[in-house]
Amino acid sequence: MTRKNPNNNGSAAQALHTWETPMSWESSSHVQSPLEKDDFAPQSYTEPYLKFMRNNPTVFHAVSSFTSQLSNAGFQGLSERDVWISKIEAGGKYYVTRNGSALIAFTVGKNYKPGNGFGIVAGHVDALTAKLKPMPTLRTKEGYVQLGVAPYAGALNMTWWDRDLSVGGKVLVKNSSGKIETRLVKLDWPIARIPTLAPHFGSVADGPFNKETQMVPIIGLDNSDLTGAPANESSTSILAGTFAATQPERLVKAIAGEMGVTDFSSIVNWELELFDSQPPQVGGLGKEFIFAGRIDDKLCCYAAIEALLASSDKSGDGIVKMVGCFDDEEIGSLLRQGARSNFMGTIIDRVSEAVASSTDATYGANLANQTLANSFLVSSDVCHATNPNFLEVHLENHRPRLNVGVAVSYDSNGHMTTDSVSAAVLQRVADKCGSTLQRFQIRNDSRSGGTIGPMTSSALGFRAIDAGIPQLSMHSIRATTGSLDPGLGVKLFRGFFDHFESVDAEFV
Repeated sequence: MTRKNPNNNGSAAQALHTWETPMSWESSSHVQSPLEKDDFAPQSYTEPYLKFMRNNPTVFHAVSSFTSQLSNAGFQGLSERDVWISKIEAGGKYYVTRNGSALIAFTVGKNYKPGNGFGIVAGHVDALTAKLKPMPTLRTKEGYVQLGVAPYAGALNMTWWDRDLSVGGKVLVKNSSGKIETRLVKLDWPIARIPTLAPHFGSVADGPFNKETQMVPIIGLDNSDLTGAPANESSTSILAGTFAATQPERLVKAIAGEMGVTDFSSIVNWELELFDSQPPQVGGLGKEFIFAGRIDDKLCCYAAIEALLASSDKSGDGIVKMVGCFDDEEIGSLLRQGARSNFMGTIIDRVSEAVASSTDATYGANLANQTLANSFLVSSDVCHATNPNFLEVHLENHRPRLNVGVAVSYDSNGHMTTDSVSAAVLQRVADKCGSTLQRFQIRNDSRSGGTIGPMTSSALGFRAIDAGIPQLSMHSIRATTGSLDPGLGVKLFRGFFDHFESVDAEFV
């Protein structure tokens, strides 16, 4: 469990000054050395993680990046609309997406038998953001062109003031054959800003602020009411009655230009969101930190995917190793791509049925529930690192530090799914792979957050634990984690995939 003085972790501390020579992005999915206590280099994941975050600002981009990475590693994409019976086999590697914003990837062990368990690491890939409203065109105010957006979860909080915001997401486009396809887009320059009111104006500058009327982004200028000349030539190519005609004209042109689309009427619809355009970077005198937006919870999903790719086919070959990256956790997980949906449950069911069909086993309720009872979930969502300026809000002896290791989260009221058995299982995994586990629990006078752990484990009935990578400034537009923490997450999660089967055999 948590060491009293985690700074004595020699491997993590020693690596602080060597991270500047990471493995290349192309090879980051394949750690060359075996996962041993002394030769795993967490710093080798620092730069690849930064690049992943820099290139994938939205949930759609993140899932697309993961699927490309999996495909390049030999994983086969499956469609939920197809029959899987003949497609899944022992030794196979697969992934499934839903809505382009949720992903489940898994490998079937070569010695997997019907009824054996699944070893699962799952988190959420969505983050706080501001989404464009269906009709985001607003009336120009004193020359300012503004954009109608709505907060997703706790976005448009005070950390969104005076930030350089860009826009991206997915766009539905009708191609030349008349089929509607999904394309991803992001603009590589800031297009929006939410300006603060200078303190000179008195108490009104202190808030509270109305998110509907006082936190509206500015995206351009139009002083045509003064000059008599339009700010931009109106385009007759945007036809009345089309989707494009319901959106700000200059935004339509910018998005279409980025995609190379010349027929604006071919844009059928889109889901766009604002994001902080400042790129992630390392910081601190010894480059101990990562400063980035959207760390919660792309960090744990990134580590889980890398761990699955790095896990040996020879270790844990009697189980199915699975990673789940869900959408909509920040708003309750209630949509079909969220963890409360049937997404993971149906995937487990279909994989189990497909494997059983290739043997003499009869698939039904007995086999399905045996599989779930033999399975284990690591619910991996970021947790609160200790803030040195507010030590009093953190529970003594339960204060996770950066660059030490994943923290196991506890909650006496069931907001976390950790119990004594699941904590013991993960501790044995950590012992085997040389990882340090920390502990986190809130004070009795604080409010707990939640994860996908309780909802998923209660719905499917498997054993589960909440264990996530620590970060500072959760739900800020800009947060902090340790420069070694992505790699330390990979180390533990890969250790889980490699050793869960043997550790599970130790328990009666």
